[in-house]
Amino acid sequence: MNSNKNSSRGRQEGKKSTPLSRKSTPLSRKSPKKEYKKIKEIPKSDVSSGIRLNKYIANSGVCSRREADTYIEHGSVEVNGKLVTEMGYKVQPDDVVRFDGTSITPEQKRYILLNKPKNYITTMDDDRGRKTVMELISNASKERIYPVGRLDRNTTGLLLFTNDGDLAKKLTHPKHNVRKLYHASLDRKLELRDLEKLRGEVIIEGRKVFIDAISYVDGEPKSEIGIEIHSGRNRIVRKIFEHVGYKVNKLDRVIFAELTKRNLPRGRWRELTNLEVTNLQIMK
Repeated sequence: MNSNKNSSRGRQEGKKSTPLSRKSTPLSRKSPKKEYKKIKEIPKSDVSSGIRLNKYIANSGVCSRREADTYIEHGSVEVNGKLVTEMGYKVQPDDVVRFDGTSITPEQKRYILLNKPKNYITTMDDDRGRKTVMELISNASKERIYPVGRLDRNTTGLLLFTNDGDLAKKLTHPKHNVRKLYHASLDRKLELRDLEKLRGEVIIEGRKVFIDAISYVDGEPKSEIGIEIHSGRNRIVRKIFEHVGYKVNKLDRVIFAELTKRNLPRGRWRELTNLEVTNLQIMK
């Protein structure tokens, strides 16, 4: 995909004329000899300066590049006070870009992993005055970072924050089958026959949900269950157990996209390592 974009950019750049590429009328042999000063060719980096508008928006942490194309097409973006709907428009260093009226600038990519405690909601702010996860990572980054997906108020565990719109889109899209492992504490012992009902595919609210793995937690009462899914539907784990007549008293996400809670106490956050970021980016 990247190669197509690069080749497209190359074709656009090839169409741009430079002082040395302009056609000139050949000199007649009878014409008096004149001295011509050689014009210095503009470096390629100058000719192709700027960054594509969709990438500029993605680098600002607003959304992915693909989503940015849609916003551009629908008139959500202005450059230097003028509406821009051209897909290949290139933003120059001194340009002022506004998205839905708000000025945006590319930011350094940040990746923060939080071990979310109970009673915090996954939202940027709350008009009802409830505690939000943003309060827990308020000093984690000067860049604007956003939660990737959601955990409901009473669910604890791993929650990733970033301003990398492309990665956030990748981690939340169903086709990538991002691994999510939960530890569920039920209101009573899960009968073996009900455990077997939850192996594989189940129908929840008229839609199929595939359970990748489910088992009792070793060394714990039979009410302690490990369940692995890749669905991102709202409150889906609780609904899965309700489907066979059980209530989830506690729910903790212990693995997200191969990231774990190891050495990360409840309510604390840490930055991802370079290796962790690379592994997320190369996930298929």
